[in-house]
Amino acid sequence: MTAPYPLWKSLYGVAMPPILYGTAWKKERTAALVEQAIGLGFRGIDTACQPKHYDEAGVGAGIAAALQSGIVSRQDLYLQTKFTPLAGQDPLRVPYDSSASLATQVAQSFERSKINLRTEILDGLVLHSPLADPSQMRAVWNAMERLFDAGGVRQLGISNCYDLDALRHLIEQARVKPAVVQNRFYAKTGFDQSIRAFCRQQGIFYQSFWTLSANPDILAHESIKALMAKYSRTGPQIFFRFLSQNHIIPLTGTTSSTHMRDDLDISSFELADDECRDLGALID
Repeated sequence: MTAPYPLWKSLYGVAMPPILYGTAWKKERTAALVEQAIGLGFRGIDTACQPKHYDEAGVGAGIAAALQSGIVSRQDLYLQTKFTPLAGQDPLRVPYDSSASLATQVAQSFERSKINLRTEILDGLVLHSPLADPSQMRAVWNAMERLFDAGGVRQLGISNCYDLDALRHLIEQARVKPAVVQNRFYAKTGFDQSIRAFCRQQGIFYQSFWTLSANPDILAHESIKALMAKYSRTGPQIFFRFLSQNHIIPLTGTTSSTHMRDDLDISSFELADDECRDLGALID
């Protein structure tokens, strides 16, 4: 089965699907849900080496089952994980030596991810959140760059980065620039208007998470309802399609096979330019 959508190319020529399956908070259901998502057509998987919120080994088991069944081959998948700094880890389940240097923590986390995900090369490695101390931030990013240089990961990214100045500084200082920014997409941050504009300028793909959960008002808006009726689509399909047409890659973590199919079907229709402008007013 092939992906039912066109793939997008990043700064580093890495092919990414326009929607990713997010694997946080799935616990013991992780493996079965990842296998199901791939079976239904997802070709992008997002996870993290953070036992507090992710069962990364379960993600690997689900991928392995899908590969064994012949549904896909490894090269069909975009597989993205994260290095989570110590502050974001469960102190009782840190997946690396918490007393080691930051560079060693990054390297150990990456090796654990490769074991968990049963792969030698990852398509994306994302810093789960910026570090407040500039020297620590440089140490972590430099360690990630070394993994990129060694061919272990094909591109880098950053998540939970809501400060445009911090992102701009990273771009200016980094030798290997981030190819993706993955942020919570909600009104509290003004839907990251300035960050999204900067990403477009720099050729960086913006990935959105918590896209549906944080935006019930948008999904209930009359503009969405009118387009639901016109296109015979659900509210999430209209919103995801709008984001896709604006070069935003949404994550979906649904556990429903029906919703998985709906989310994958966003490439089978297209919103008009004026419709996109109307929806754009909701987030700009």
